[in-house]
Parts: sequence; structure tokens; C-alpha cells
Amino acid sequence: MPTPDEIQARLFLRAALPLTKVVREDEKWIRLLTKKLTGVVQFEVKDTDTAAHLVFAEDTLEVVQGRHEKPTVAFVFKDLKSLNDFFAGRLALPAVKGLYRLDVIVRVVPLLLSLKILMPDADPKDPAKRALKVKLLLYMVTTAMSQLNKAGDPEMTDMTKISPDRIFQFAVKNGPAAYLRMKAGKTKSGRGIYTRRRPFVLFEFPDFDAAYQVLTAKVQMVEAVSKGYLHLEGAMEYQKEIGLQMQRVEEILTR
Repeated sequence: MPTPDEIQARLFLRAALPLTKVVREDEKWIRLLTKKLTGVVQFEVKDTDTAAHLVFAEDTLEVVQGRHEKPTVAFVFKDLKSLNDFFAGRLALPAVKGLYRLDVIVRVVPLLLSLKILMPDADPKDPAKRALKVKLLLYMVTTAMSQLNKAGDPEMTDMTKISPDRIFQFAVKNGPAAYLRMKAGKTKSGRGIYTRRRPFVLFEFPDFDAAYQVLTAKVQMVEAVSKGYLHLEGAMEYQKEIGLQMQRVEEILTR
């Protein structure tokens, strides 16, 4: 069974870090800041296989799991807790390889800091920033739930191990969407509307403001339904179970 630190690190590297690509696509100033940037920026835990890296090339960004043999810059953490503290916004001082490449570091750090919008205490007032936070949260929570299952988290695997082929769909009307698919103990997350099967459970928000209120837990699910912030379809038992797993994701990432 994975340790709490291992699960937390997995979610940071596989569910949160990939959102840098979404931020770069949506935030014009970050896109301009990293335009024509070439290099590999790695995050790794010393003497372990825990690592992921950002690859900048030809005005694109890809997030790759695992180690790169020759990163341009590497943030090396002494242990999992240090890596987790870093991504949670707490004080953590990794060793930095490639420190002389300040030209890369000063352009990548703002991109990393942009993920602070995901933190529970981040409450942007600008509608565009709120819309971005909604999109990021939808993408992150569906990916994180799948990663919990892949990591062997007991609470998640208990839910998925006997599940037939089921789709849990999240969508903002005329906005972003994401889904989690379960089948016989396996899970897969994706972005957009899953079109090959009717959702087993649907979480649909009428607009970004409603989604923001629910996804940031300003309004609880029962109240959200009564106020029209959230439309639910499907098995009530699983609506509740998925809601609990979403809460667990936040608890794991902020503990």
C-alpha cells in the first residue's frame, strides 16, 4: 500500500503539474513569457524514481512523467515531503542543478506559481480567473481520482474493483468538461464530453459562477442542487461517493 507522502506526490506530479500546459494555453502573458523557450525543467526526489519534467520546444510545452537524462534545470528534493511541501506552497528548498541557466528559471517560475490559483484560499474576483480555476479544478480532480485508483488507494479501489463500465461526467454548460471512466478495477480520466456512452452520473453546472461556488466548496452539494447551481443525474449513492472522493483529493493535496 502506498504511503500518504507517495500518494500526495503522485497527485502533484500527475494531476497538478500537467495543468501548467493548460495555464500556458489560456494565459497570454505566460505564453509570451515562455515563447521560444527551449529546455527541460525537472522535479525529482533524490535517489528515487519519483520525477517529472517540463519539456519546452518549438513554442510548445509537454509534461512528461519520469526522469530526463540531461535536464536543463533540475529541482532536486531530499525526500517526498520536501517535494510535497514545494508544490503545496510551503517552505521547501530543493537543490537546483543548472542554476546558471537563470534565463530558463526566471521564465518557468511564474508558470509554476500560477498553479497557486488551485489552492483553497485562492479566491480570484476576475471572472476570467474564476473560469480558469473552474477548468483547472475539473481537469485536476478527475485526473486525481484516477491516479488514486492507479496508486492502489484502498478507498478508491474499493469503489472501482467491481464497477462495470461507467462514466462520471462533469460539465459546465457551454464550457469545459471532464470525465472519469471506471471498468473492472481500472480507471481513465479525460477532458471533454465522453460521447460513446451515456454518463452513469452527471454533474452539470449552468455557468462558470455556479461551478466556482460548488467546486471551491463555498456551497455544499445539497444546497447547490436546491439553488440550481448543480444539476445531477444518475445513481444517488454514487453521486455521494464521487463527492466524497473529490473532497479526499483536496484533503490529500492540502494536508
